[in-house]
Amino acid sequence: MKSIRRFALLLSLPLLLSSPATARAASFDDSLPTAQALAQLELRAQQANPRDQCFLYTELVHVMTEMAGKQMLNGDVDQATATLKKVNAYAMLIHMDIASNSKRLKNAEELMHHTSYRLGEYLHKASNEDRDTLQATLKQLDQVHDELLAQVFKH
Repeated sequence: MKSIRRFALLLSLPLLLSSPATARAASFDDSLPTAQALAQLELRAQQANPRDQCFLYTELVHVMTEMAGKQMLNGDVDQATATLKKVNAYAMLIHMDIASNSKRLKNAEELMHHTSYRLGEYLHKASNEDRDTLQATLKQLDQVHDELLAQVFKH
């Protein structure tokens, strides 16, 4: 019986690794949206049904984290700092808005985990003077991720 379960788990592993949240996260890493697409995502998150806002703001945090990381790596530190301030503001909205009735909570948790991981990668590549802002943002994203994870386990 154990071998059947193990075999079923091995067969399902590729499906788990190619889940929509993972695929979406990977696609966000490859290409960043235009300013217009980013504004549309911000507007969509603000006007969304409260049950959908958690995931949409998580998507926004992910995209903006990628933008900030690339800005930082390109030497545009001032723009990266401004973007990270927006990331902090949206992370605070997620923190205040996590409700037990949020839809796609597991997807939001997975995306936030990936976002925290990516920000950690950018932190390792950043210069010493840029690390404080990145560390503060990473700390907040880790806190939001922990809260999302707690909500996932509640259900």
